[in-house]
Amino acid sequence: MEVFQSISALRVRLKREASIAFVPTMGNLHEGHLDLMRIAKTHAGCVVASIFVNRLQFGVGEDFERYPRTFSEDCAKLEGVDMVFAPLESELYPVPQEVTVDLPEIADELCGAHRPGHFRGMATIVLKLFNIVQPDFAVFGKKDYQQLHLVKKMVAQLDLPIAVIAGETMRESDGLAMSSRNRYLLPEERAEAKHLHLSLEKIRQAVISGDMDFKSLESAAGAELESRGWRVDYVEIREAESLSKPAAGERKLVVLAAAWMGKTRLIDNVEICIGD
Repeated sequence: MEVFQSISALRVRLKREASIAFVPTMGNLHEGHLDLMRIAKTHAGCVVASIFVNRLQFGVGEDFERYPRTFSEDCAKLEGVDMVFAPLESELYPVPQEVTVDLPEIADELCGAHRPGHFRGMATIVLKLFNIVQPDFAVFGKKDYQQLHLVKKMVAQLDLPIAVIAGETMRESDGLAMSSRNRYLLPEERAEAKHLHLSLEKIRQAVISGDMDFKSLESAAGAELESRGWRVDYVEIREAESLSKPAAGERKLVVLAAAWMGKTRLIDNVEICIGD
């Protein structure tokens, strides 16, 4: 495995590759990330992973400074990855980043409503990385469902020659979605954390059983989580493809949630296919 910090060196090396699959990460890798790497390997001869904690997608008071940075451990896990791009901040942002990506209104809803500017920062770094790596394929996990949606839209509307591949959410044995931020959880918080996924599964089963009172389902799930000590940002049912509010008769839905357990913000989602 080759490791690059320089944009120019990486670009020179990648000219020798016929097909490239790319997995952008912020490091602190877990099995969810590694599954994305395995998916990437099935699509291209060369797999490139990036490890970069992107300041632009962290808001004031968020966890940029304490976000886990475990580069040596990460590299040891990356079997099957051909190249790692791990630039210093000064390499990607030699001057303040004044040019950013303007996203559609959905970027200001759901997580975007609670983390202003987060998706603008995410899309800006992803576009920069796409321009550096120039992959044929890019793999993103469904756990960050809104992020995946926005990356797909950016690629489509900016006519980028990249196929975006979605990887399923990887979960712990109790259903908790794998996340780098799970390590923030105290033992008692970790024991409770599974209930975020359980609350979404409860909604999914209710909808499949015919309950279409989405507002009541959302409110009940939020109230139940709060009764267990969570601070809920949102629990919402949306149309799976557009993330818009679902129209009557919509068959493909997704339930998305973000909530705080102690000082840790967790997100999750479950897809619903009515009639399947």
